[in-house]
Amino acid sequence: MTEQVMAAIDGSKFSEGVCDYAAWASLALDAPLTFLHVVDNHPQTAEADLSGNIGLGAREHLLEELSHLDEQRAKVAQEQGRLMLKAARERAVEDGVNDPAGRQRNGTLVETLEELQDEIRLLVVGKRGEAAHKASDHLGSNLERVVRTLHRPILMVPDTYRKPEKVMLAFDGSKTTRKGVEMLAKSPLFNDVPVHVVIVGAETGDNRSQLDWALKTLRDAGHEAEGAIRAGEVEATLRGYQEEQGIDLLVMGAYGHSRIRHLLVGSTTTTMLRKANGPVLLLR
Repeated sequence: MTEQVMAAIDGSKFSEGVCDYAAWASLALDAPLTFLHVVDNHPQTAEADLSGNIGLGAREHLLEELSHLDEQRAKVAQEQGRLMLKAARERAVEDGVNDPAGRQRNGTLVETLEELQDEIRLLVVGKRGEAAHKASDHLGSNLERVVRTLHRPILMVPDTYRKPEKVMLAFDGSKTTRKGVEMLAKSPLFNDVPVHVVIVGAETGDNRSQLDWALKTLRDAGHEAEGAIRAGEVEATLRGYQEEQGIDLLVMGAYGHSRIRHLLVGSTTTTMLRKANGPVLLLR
């Protein structure tokens, strides 16, 4: 089965960013692009149940009417989804992608992606979804569940596209982040893009050895790479380096074995992703 770049879109303001970053990734990876829209037939915001306030006969009639409204609502949602997929494919073609596909499914986003993950080489999602409050800077609950469930690389993107010019990999020497270095070294996604490898910790012989290995692996594969070891609190140190160096894409392992593990499985994960102004690539 062909692995593809899959982009999840909805009616949120992040969908344009998802389209453009997905097109960039599809072209860089020379991989097919598929846009996915999931119609959730069980919205999280429940409507008031007024059926208990009326007589039995009228109640049965009202339930029939509510069922009819649900059917109509589902049809409208499906038609909206078809239009969004059409617009996304047209936008991707304008970006240079050849024959992008569109798929619409019923269900929940997390369950759908889990079912389709064998087809996914890279998943592109927005920082928040349509159901999130427009004034909120919090992550969508769907995104958090997707990150914890899916065993595929996930690119979380902002609402506006900017071609990545500098990439930073948060590295701790764990099996996951070493695999991340090897994935970056082999992947054409960041060809001709400088890669910064950053270890948050003390300047020890072991950390220096780990950093030297990462840089050599990337450079042997033809990448421009530089590295740093910085002491401090993980989140603040990574963000400070990112701002200092003008990094516009952050790469992290979704699970590690040191402080980066706690960063990405505890509440700090949400903080790190929520405060990110640019795209974040999570590796598994």
